[in-house]
Amino acid sequence: MARGAAHSVRIIGGRWRNTRIPVATRDELRPSGDRVRETLFNWLAPWLPGARCLDLFAGTGVLGFEALSRGAAHCTFVERDPRAVMALEALRDRLAADGADIRRADVREHLRGAPTPCDIVFIDPPFHQGLVADVLPRLAAGWLAPGARVYVECERGLEIDTGTLTPYREGHTQQVTYRLLEASG
Repeated sequence: MARGAAHSVRIIGGRWRNTRIPVATRDELRPSGDRVRETLFNWLAPWLPGARCLDLFAGTGVLGFEALSRGAAHCTFVERDPRAVMALEALRDRLAADGADIRRADVREHLRGAPTPCDIVFIDPPFHQGLVADVLPRLAAGWLAPGARVYVECERGLEIDTGTLTPYREGHTQQVTYRLLEASG
């Protein structure tokens, strides 16, 4: 994205379809593109109605709000940047998204807390910091409901240890690899 330019992403489906979400011009903020999200939410369609979601490294919140827009019952957004948290809270209020729970926390610290089993987990961290390898194994400590789906978006070519999670689907863009993993059960 161009530095200093106004930028936004949009919710592409569901009750908040075409709602624009502003994107701050910060290098570490890299929201998932429309095409990738459309593919992801086509994959997730059977599991979204009534789902409990967890959006780690929430940033703009586009993944979690897209899930809520398409029928998920609840989404906890975890983001450490105070400016991003304020923007998430403003969006929650604007959309009257009662199912959105926003937590200002470091993801690793949040995952050390008491787990709430989730049906869908989104992991889309800043690239080149080893965060996927650090966070993915922590989900096994009670964060995944039986049959949960875990979405991982990372820099292209990054090999990840999926542990007990089974690869379900995968795709690539020029710079990104995105995977949907499945928990047993």
